[in-house]
Amino acid sequence: MNNSNEKLTKVGINWYPGHMAKTRREIKEKIDLIDIVFEVVDARMPISSKIVDIDTIIREKPHILIMTKYDICDEIETNKIIEHYKNRGYDVINVDLMNGKNVNKIIEKSQELLKEMNAKRKEKGLKPRSIRALIVGSPNVGKSTLINRLVGKKVASIGNRPGVTKNLGWIRIHKDIDLLDSPGILWPKLENQYQASILASLSSIKEEILDQQQIALFILEIMNKLYPNKLKERYGIENINLNDIEPTLELIAKKRGALMRGGVFDYDKVYSIIIRDLKDGNFGKVTLDRLDEQV
Repeated sequence: MNNSNEKLTKVGINWYPGHMAKTRREIKEKIDLIDIVFEVVDARMPISSKIVDIDTIIREKPHILIMTKYDICDEIETNKIIEHYKNRGYDVINVDLMNGKNVNKIIEKSQELLKEMNAKRKEKGLKPRSIRALIVGSPNVGKSTLINRLVGKKVASIGNRPGVTKNLGWIRIHKDIDLLDSPGILWPKLENQYQASILASLSSIKEEILDQQQIALFILEIMNKLYPNKLKERYGIENINLNDIEPTLELIAKKRGALMRGGVFDYDKVYSIIIRDLKDGNFGKVTLDRLDEQV
Protein backbone atom coordinates (compact mmCIF):
# COMPACT_ATOMS: atom_id res chain seq x y z
CA MET A 1 0.00 0.00 0.00
CA ASN A 2 1.29 3.48 -0.87
CA ASN A 3 2.32 5.95 1.79
CA SER A 4 -0.99 7.45 2.96
CA ASN A 5 0.31 11.03 3.08
CA GLU A 6 1.40 10.79 -0.54
CA LYS A 7 -1.96 9.27 -1.44
CA LEU A 8 -3.87 12.06 0.28
CA THR A 9 -1.77 14.67 -1.46
CA LYS A 10 -2.35 13.01 -4.82
CA VAL A 11 -6.12 12.82 -4.39
CA GLY A 12 -6.37 16.27 -2.81
CA ILE A 13 -8.68 17.62 -0.15
CA ASN A 14 -10.61 20.74 -1.00
CA TRP A 15 -13.80 22.04 0.59
CA TYR A 16 -14.97 25.60 0.12
CA PRO A 17 -18.76 25.75 0.02
CA GLY A 18 -20.59 28.87 -1.08
CA HIS A 19 -21.49 30.01 2.43
CA MET A 20 -17.77 30.46 3.23
CA ALA A 21 -17.30 32.89 0.36
CA LYS A 22 -20.47 34.68 1.49
CA THR A 23 -19.21 34.85 5.10
CA ARG A 24 -15.86 36.31 4.04
CA ARG A 25 -17.62 38.94 1.95
CA GLU A 26 -19.96 39.89 4.80
CA ILE A 27 -17.11 40.11 7.32
CA LYS A 28 -15.23 42.48 5.00
CA GLU A 29 -18.39 44.58 4.67
CA LYS A 30 -18.83 44.81 8.45
CA ILE A 31 -15.19 45.04 9.55
CA ASP A 32 -15.35 48.82 9.99
CA LEU A 33 -17.93 48.24 12.76
CA ILE A 34 -15.54 45.91 14.63
CA ASP A 35 -13.21 46.99 17.43
CA ILE A 36 -11.44 43.68 18.12
CA VAL A 37 -11.19 40.21 16.59
CA PHE A 38 -11.24 36.89 18.44
CA GLU A 39 -9.56 34.33 16.18
CA VAL A 40 -10.24 30.80 17.45
CA VAL A 41 -7.89 27.90 16.71
CA ASP A 42 -7.84 24.30 17.93
CA ALA A 43 -4.89 23.74 20.29
CA ARG A 44 -4.44 20.24 18.84
CA MET A 45 -3.73 21.80 15.42
CA PRO A 46 -2.76 25.42 16.17
CA ILE A 47 -1.03 25.87 12.82
CA SER A 48 -3.34 23.93 10.51
CA SER A 49 -6.54 25.46 11.92
CA LYS A 50 -5.30 29.06 11.76
CA ILE A 51 -6.87 30.96 8.86
CA VAL A 52 -3.91 31.60 6.57
CA ASP A 53 -5.15 34.89 5.09
CA ILE A 54 -6.89 36.27 8.20
CA ASP A 55 -5.09 39.62 7.96
CA THR A 56 -6.62 40.32 4.54
CA ILE A 57 -10.07 39.95 6.14
CA ILE A 58 -9.63 41.79 9.46
CA ARG A 59 -7.01 44.32 8.37
CA GLU A 60 -5.31 46.10 11.29
CA LYS A 61 -7.89 45.40 13.99
CA PRO A 62 -6.68 44.42 17.51
CA HIS A 63 -6.57 40.65 17.54
CA ILE A 64 -6.64 37.95 20.23
CA LEU A 65 -5.65 34.40 19.24
CA ILE A 66 -7.72 31.99 21.34
CA MET A 67 -6.55 28.38 21.71
CA THR A 68 -9.57 26.16 22.43
CA LYS A 69 -9.43 22.49 23.48
CA TYR A 70 -6.22 23.18 25.37
CA ASP A 71 -7.23 20.55 27.93
CA ILE A 72 -6.92 17.79 25.31
CA CYS A 73 -3.78 18.94 23.50
CA ASP A 74 -0.16 17.94 24.04
CA GLU A 75 0.76 21.01 26.08
CA ILE A 76 4.51 20.69 25.50
CA GLU A 77 4.14 20.82 21.71
CA THR A 78 1.30 23.35 21.66
CA ASN A 79 3.20 25.67 24.01
CA LYS A 80 6.09 25.77 21.53
CA ILE A 81 3.70 27.03 18.88
CA ILE A 82 2.10 29.49 21.31
CA GLU A 83 5.53 30.98 22.01
CA HIS A 84 6.10 31.22 18.25
CA TYR A 85 2.86 33.20 17.89
CA LYS A 86 3.70 35.43 20.86
CA ASN A 87 7.10 36.18 19.33
CA ARG A 88 5.24 37.34 16.22
CA GLY A 89 3.25 39.81 18.33
CA TYR A 90 0.04 37.88 18.96
CA ASP A 91 -1.90 38.08 22.21
CA VAL A 92 -2.61 34.38 22.88
CA ILE A 93 -5.07 32.95 25.42
CA ASN A 94 -5.52 29.21 25.86
CA VAL A 95 -8.85 28.02 27.20
CA ASP A 96 -10.31 24.81 28.62
CA LEU A 97 -13.86 24.83 27.30
CA MET A 98 -14.95 21.88 29.42
CA ASN A 99 -14.30 23.76 32.66
CA GLY A 100 -14.35 27.34 31.44
CA LYS A 101 -10.74 27.92 32.52
CA ASN A 102 -9.23 31.22 31.26
CA VAL A 103 -12.44 32.28 29.47
CA ASN A 104 -12.66 35.45 31.62
CA LYS A 105 -9.17 36.40 30.43
CA ILE A 106 -10.66 37.05 26.99
CA ILE A 107 -12.96 39.71 28.45
CA GLU A 108 -10.14 41.21 30.52
CA LYS A 109 -7.72 41.36 27.58
CA SER A 110 -10.39 42.91 25.34
CA GLN A 111 -11.08 45.63 27.90
CA GLU A 112 -7.35 46.24 28.29
CA LEU A 113 -6.70 46.48 24.54
CA LEU A 114 -9.65 48.84 24.00
CA LYS A 115 -9.35 51.00 27.10
CA GLU A 116 -7.98 53.77 24.90
CA MET A 117 -11.05 53.66 22.64
CA ASN A 118 -13.44 54.89 25.33
CA ALA A 119 -10.82 57.26 26.72
CA LYS A 120 -10.81 59.01 23.33
CA ARG A 121 -14.61 59.04 23.26
CA LYS A 122 -14.62 60.68 26.68
CA GLU A 123 -12.20 63.36 25.47
CA LYS A 124 -14.65 64.14 22.66
CA GLY A 125 -17.53 64.38 25.11
CA LEU A 126 -19.04 61.09 23.95
CA LYS A 127 -20.41 58.37 26.22
CA PRO A 128 -18.55 55.05 26.51
CA ARG A 129 -19.99 52.32 24.30
CA SER A 130 -19.84 48.54 24.22
CA ILE A 131 -16.86 46.85 22.61
CA ARG A 132 -17.81 45.24 19.28
CA ALA A 133 -15.93 41.99 18.74
CA LEU A 134 -15.86 39.56 15.82
CA ILE A 135 -15.30 35.87 16.44
CA VAL A 136 -13.83 33.96 13.51
CA GLY A 137 -12.19 30.59 12.96
CA SER A 138 -12.05 27.39 10.94
CA PRO A 139 -15.03 25.01 11.18
CA ASN A 140 -15.48 22.99 14.37
CA VAL A 141 -12.74 24.63 16.44
CA GLY A 142 -15.10 25.34 19.33
CA LYS A 143 -16.47 28.83 18.58
CA SER A 144 -20.03 28.04 19.67
CA THR A 145 -18.92 26.36 22.90
CA LEU A 146 -16.67 29.34 23.63
CA ILE A 147 -19.53 31.79 23.06
CA ASN A 148 -21.75 29.84 25.45
CA ARG A 149 -18.97 29.95 28.05
CA LEU A 150 -18.53 33.69 27.58
CA VAL A 151 -22.25 34.31 27.99
CA GLY A 152 -22.67 31.81 30.81
CA LYS A 153 -25.55 29.98 29.15
CA LYS A 154 -26.39 28.29 25.87
CA VAL A 155 -26.99 30.87 23.15
CA ALA A 156 -25.13 29.22 20.24
CA SER A 157 -25.81 25.81 18.72
CA ILE A 158 -23.08 23.22 19.21
CA GLY A 159 -22.22 20.17 17.13
CA ASN A 160 -19.20 17.93 16.62
CA ARG A 161 -19.22 18.71 12.93
CA PRO A 162 -18.45 21.70 10.71
CA GLY A 163 -21.18 24.01 9.49
CA VAL A 164 -23.42 24.34 12.57
CA THR A 165 -23.40 28.16 12.51
CA LYS A 166 -24.88 29.32 9.21
CA ASN A 167 -25.07 33.12 9.37
CA LEU A 168 -23.45 36.16 10.96
CA GLY A 169 -25.32 37.39 14.02
CA TRP A 170 -24.81 39.70 17.02
CA ILE A 171 -24.78 38.29 20.58
CA ARG A 172 -24.39 40.22 23.85
CA ILE A 173 -21.71 38.23 25.69
CA HIS A 174 -20.96 40.73 28.45
CA LYS A 175 -22.42 44.02 29.66
CA ASP A 176 -19.57 45.76 27.83
CA ILE A 177 -19.10 43.47 24.82
CA ASP A 178 -21.25 42.67 21.78
CA LEU A 179 -20.01 39.77 19.66
CA LEU A 180 -20.53 39.19 15.94
CA ASP A 181 -20.63 35.41 15.52
CA SER A 182 -19.59 33.99 12.14
CA PRO A 183 -19.75 30.57 10.46
CA GLY A 184 -16.50 28.63 10.25
CA ILE A 185 -14.40 29.50 7.22
CA LEU A 186 -11.47 27.98 5.38
CA TRP A 187 -9.44 29.55 2.61
CA PRO A 188 -10.38 29.18 -1.07
CA LYS A 189 -7.60 26.72 -1.86
CA LEU A 190 -6.09 24.28 0.64
CA GLU A 191 -2.64 24.32 -0.91
CA ASN A 192 -0.89 22.58 2.00
CA GLN A 193 -2.40 19.12 1.73
CA TYR A 194 -0.61 17.88 4.84
CA GLN A 195 -2.39 20.54 6.90
CA ALA A 196 -5.62 19.84 5.01
CA SER A 197 -5.31 16.21 6.13
CA ILE A 198 -4.95 17.33 9.75
CA LEU A 199 -8.04 19.54 9.37
CA ALA A 200 -9.92 16.57 7.94
CA SER A 201 -8.75 14.28 10.73
CA LEU A 202 -10.08 16.64 13.42
CA SER A 203 -13.48 17.43 11.84
CA SER A 204 -12.84 20.83 10.26
CA ILE A 205 -13.79 19.47 6.84
CA LYS A 206 -17.16 17.87 6.17
CA GLU A 207 -16.91 14.08 6.45
CA GLU A 208 -19.27 13.45 3.56
CA ILE A 209 -16.72 14.70 1.02
CA LEU A 210 -13.79 12.70 2.45
CA ASP A 211 -12.42 9.24 1.75
CA GLN A 212 -12.58 7.58 5.18
CA GLN A 213 -9.85 5.11 4.30
CA GLN A 214 -7.40 7.86 3.37
CA ILE A 215 -8.11 9.84 6.54
CA ALA A 216 -7.81 6.76 8.78
CA LEU A 217 -4.49 5.79 7.18
CA PHE A 218 -3.22 9.35 7.55
CA ILE A 219 -4.13 9.23 11.26
CA LEU A 220 -2.27 5.94 11.70
CA GLU A 221 0.75 7.39 9.91
CA ILE A 222 0.92 10.64 11.88
CA MET A 223 0.23 8.91 15.21
CA ASN A 224 2.90 6.32 14.43
CA LYS A 225 5.35 9.15 13.79
CA LEU A 226 4.42 11.42 16.71
CA TYR A 227 2.83 9.16 19.34
CA PRO A 228 3.63 5.46 18.72
CA ASN A 229 3.14 4.64 22.40
CA LYS A 230 -0.45 5.86 22.24
CA LEU A 231 -1.18 3.50 19.36
CA LYS A 232 0.31 0.68 21.39
CA GLU A 233 -1.81 1.58 24.42
CA ARG A 234 -5.02 1.84 22.38
CA TYR A 235 -4.65 -1.01 19.91
CA GLY A 236 -1.69 -3.10 21.04
CA ILE A 237 0.26 -2.10 17.92
CA GLU A 238 4.03 -2.53 18.28
CA ASN A 239 4.97 -1.09 14.89
CA ILE A 240 3.32 -0.20 11.60
CA ASN A 241 4.49 -1.08 8.11
CA LEU A 242 2.87 1.63 6.00
CA ASN A 243 3.67 -0.33 2.84
CA ASP A 244 1.72 -3.31 4.16
CA ILE A 245 -1.00 -1.85 6.36
CA GLU A 246 -3.46 -4.76 6.33
CA PRO A 247 -1.95 -6.63 9.33
CA THR A 248 -2.30 -3.41 11.39
CA LEU A 249 -5.92 -2.93 10.32
CA GLU A 250 -6.70 -6.57 11.14
CA LEU A 251 -5.13 -6.20 14.57
CA ILE A 252 -7.33 -3.18 15.28
CA ALA A 253 -10.37 -5.09 13.96
CA LYS A 254 -9.70 -7.95 16.40
CA LYS A 255 -8.98 -5.60 19.29
CA ARG A 256 -12.13 -3.51 18.76
CA GLY A 257 -14.52 -6.18 17.50
CA ALA A 258 -14.76 -4.92 13.91
CA LEU A 259 -15.70 -8.30 12.50
CA MET A 260 -18.55 -9.35 10.23
CA ARG A 261 -20.25 -12.74 10.04
CA GLY A 262 -17.75 -15.55 9.61
CA GLY A 263 -14.94 -13.54 11.17
CA VAL A 264 -14.46 -11.35 8.09
CA PHE A 265 -12.68 -8.10 8.87
CA ASP A 266 -14.89 -4.99 8.55
CA TYR A 267 -12.37 -2.48 7.23
CA ASP A 268 -14.91 0.33 6.95
CA LYS A 269 -15.69 -0.04 10.63
CA VAL A 270 -11.95 -0.03 11.42
CA TYR A 271 -11.52 3.25 9.53
CA SER A 272 -14.44 4.74 11.45
CA ILE A 273 -12.98 3.55 14.78
CA ILE A 274 -9.60 5.16 14.07
CA ILE A 275 -11.16 8.50 13.07
CA ARG A 276 -13.53 8.54 16.07
CA ASP A 277 -10.76 7.61 18.50
CA LEU A 278 -8.79 10.68 17.44
CA LYS A 279 -11.77 13.04 17.48
CA ASP A 280 -13.08 11.78 20.81
CA GLY A 281 -9.69 12.01 22.53
CA ASN A 282 -9.33 8.27 23.07
CA PHE A 283 -5.61 8.44 22.24
CA GLY A 284 -5.12 10.92 25.08
CA LYS A 285 -3.63 14.39 24.68
CA VAL A 286 -2.21 14.99 21.21
CA THR A 287 -1.06 17.88 19.04
CA LEU A 288 -0.66 17.07 15.36
CA ASP A 289 1.13 20.25 14.26
CA ARG A 290 4.85 20.89 14.63
CA LEU A 291 6.78 24.06 13.97
CA ASP A 292 9.25 22.08 11.86
CA GLU A 293 6.53 20.62 9.59
CA GLN A 294 6.23 18.17 7.83
CA VAL A 295 5.96 14.72 9.36
